[in-house]
Amino acid sequence: MKYISTRNNSKEHSFEEVFIKGLADDGGLFIPKEIKKYTQEELNSLSELSYQDLAKKIIYPFIGDFMSESELSLIIDKSYSTFRKKNVVDLIKLGDTKVLELFHGPTLAFKDVAMQLLGNFYEFYLSKNSKNINIIVATSGDTGAAAIDAIKGKKNVNIFVLHPHNKVSPVQRKIMSTVKENNVFNIAIEGNFDDCQNLVKAMFADKDFSNSINMSGVNSINWARIIAQAVYYFYTYFLIKDKKSINFSVPTGNFGDVYAGYLSKKMGLPINKLIVATNKNDILHRAISTGKYEVETVFETNSPSMDIQVASNFERLIYDLNDFDDIETKDVMIKIKDEGKYIFAKNRLEKIRKDFLSESMNEEEVIETIRNIYNKYKVILDPHTAIGLGALNKINIEGDNIVLATAHPCKFPDAIDKSISIKPSLPSELQYIMDKKEYYDIVPNNVSKTKQYIKDKLK
Repeated sequence: MKYISTRNNSKEHSFEEVFIKGLADDGGLFIPKEIKKYTQEELNSLSELSYQDLAKKIIYPFIGDFMSESELSLIIDKSYSTFRKKNVVDLIKLGDTKVLELFHGPTLAFKDVAMQLLGNFYEFYLSKNSKNINIIVATSGDTGAAAIDAIKGKKNVNIFVLHPHNKVSPVQRKIMSTVKENNVFNIAIEGNFDDCQNLVKAMFADKDFSNSINMSGVNSINWARIIAQAVYYFYTYFLIKDKKSINFSVPTGNFGDVYAGYLSKKMGLPINKLIVATNKNDILHRAISTGKYEVETVFETNSPSMDIQVASNFERLIYDLNDFDDIETKDVMIKIKDEGKYIFAKNRLEKIRKDFLSESMNEEEVIETIRNIYNKYKVILDPHTAIGLGALNKINIEGDNIVLATAHPCKFPDAIDKSISIKPSLPSELQYIMDKKEYYDIVPNNVSKTKQYIKDKLK
């Protein structure tokens, strides 16, 4: 399988290049040149597989000659051996709605599903190449923890995680900052998540800097994460026996997780609608409901992983909407960067709505949803999952409705306490972090100072 950039579809790339680079040199995002579409017969042949075996079948066509099928098989088994559920994820019922729990990995968030795999991909790559890689990643809370757990202690690779200072939950921060390994560096940026993301993008764009440190990225723009996340859409579809119209409601900040659902649909999975569920930072909801993609101020909310305005993965959808025109896509992205807004033409908006619906939830609605679900089912939802469920209820769509549960509620104790006067405890294997020393440095929201910090650590 060959890959192209959303801003230059004439140049082909291998999966290895796509995985290591993360972001294309032209600033675009990598996508496959062609995508395999499964027939119903082929889908039926996959339907009885375990999660691990299904992952092997779905992922292998995307990675080309990066590794053999047997090597991939070993890596997938290793990656998912750290999960608390045998089949990685768990599907539970809340009345007529189903909730897909994706937080049974080592850092209690859906990011583990892809990140454990990526960590082992790096290890495989570096075992065959005498190189040192420096991963630089921005996090709104969960990505950084998942990336650190996947990379810590591995040879020839360092990881620098930028998180917004005092804008992630204490539990999210501690899962990151209590890791003491020589190859792990936590950076608290004096700004918000979009500032962290912009710093990473600026460092990628500085070719002298990024090449000098052999920079790589594991944010949700990395295509390897998208294909790893697509697996659980397939797996969930196979768990649903009656096969009514299937809809997924996805708590969404950076558009990566819901884009994996869109990819699954393009691969032939008969998904009806993907519901983009946002918090008060509702740029995606406004774009899908009105056609106006307009960047506004980032609000701090009780769902901090979604406190984002610029959704990086949205560029992949824009490329599709522009009929795979790389020049037009590049122009749209420059316009968004320069002016902070873009208005979709009516025919483009109609195309979006064939696959997507959207809703937003304010903080009071999130609290109320957590409280109602606990009172009715004695199940505690984290605030992000509550947004997925609340958005679904607002839309009131017929069919088999599945909400993606993206994080364990213990990561957001204040929001849960405010909702139901309970502070959910960490799983026993993670309780030690609450009393452990933290290691992170506070750095100004300045690209030169951030680059200098990284250079100093690599001396």
